[in-house]
Amino acid sequence: MTPPRIRSLDPSERLARATVLALIVFAAASCRGPAPPAGHSGRTLTVAVVPMGTTHEFWKSVHAGALTAARELGVRLIWKGPLKETDRNEQLQIVETLTGSGIDALVLSPLDDRALIRPVLEAAALGIPTVTFNTALAGSGPIALVATDNFRGGVMAAERVGRLTGGRGRLILVRVTEGVEGTRLREEGFLETVRRDFPGLTILSDNQYGGASTETAYQTMENLLARFPAVDAVFTPNESTTFGALRALQDHGLAGKVVHIGFDSSAKLIEALGKKEILGLVLQDPFEMGSRSVRTAVAHLRGEPYEKNVATGVVLATPDNMNEPSIRRLLVPDLSVLGKDAR
Repeated sequence: MTPPRIRSLDPSERLARATVLALIVFAAASCRGPAPPAGHSGRTLTVAVVPMGTTHEFWKSVHAGALTAARELGVRLIWKGPLKETDRNEQLQIVETLTGSGIDALVLSPLDDRALIRPVLEAAALGIPTVTFNTALAGSGPIALVATDNFRGGVMAAERVGRLTGGRGRLILVRVTEGVEGTRLREEGFLETVRRDFPGLTILSDNQYGGASTETAYQTMENLLARFPAVDAVFTPNESTTFGALRALQDHGLAGKVVHIGFDSSAKLIEALGKKEILGLVLQDPFEMGSRSVRTAVAHLRGEPYEKNVATGVVLATPDNMNEPSIRRLLVPDLSVLGKDAR
């Protein structure tokens, strides 16, 4: 059977048909109007916040800031993080589960600056943007970073140690954990400043990791004091290492005799600061970090302008300034929004 012959169109006919088709498409688009930005469709947006952990006071402050912002913006907030700040696999599973559950945006503090790259890129492929906070993720997957100037925080700690020791003595740095960009920058800022500005300080140890729990940090400091019983200064770059090292120094009768500069705040650390067992705490603003992260994600979803790199401030609390209102707000943040989970 011979197939039917298809008549080819001459150029004028092709032009006429193309014009008609374009007019039809234009008319349909005009009837619909412009597509509204995400979040303006009447549907409540859902933002999932995944911290590194959930037990430390720092994360509770982040949660309070995120929840406050979500309520003000009229969006639904999901707060879900691993119990331990060393559990990369659990955080990875949480992210993968949430991105498959229909959320609109992800706010993430990655436990590893590389291990979370793949799920963030997969979320982007599903149309779910990611805002990272507290510590950065390698690559270009996230749309924004909300964080402390962590390097500057390390510099401030080193300057405090240098002043209080007169630039001389024996020093221990207890690191936190490998693969976390934020604490690594604090450690680098501290060490670079000590080596450059205080050559009279001898670094006894700078390669031991305290881990993300108070107990592991305590054991690390115990081991270091067994090796180096004569120490003049200690720097601990997060809440768990600071409290773990404080306990070890207390057990050895060295709290208040050794210049101890830590990072972040908790009730026990504030008490130690008041008793001069700790002589400085570098403070972030976790409440603002949580708030700005959620606000940034929602602005992106709604097609509103936002900053891609947000610095949330860093200050040094000392026994002398700890009761000033601006410092007290950071030492004892308002967690009442969390209700019974606030403490």
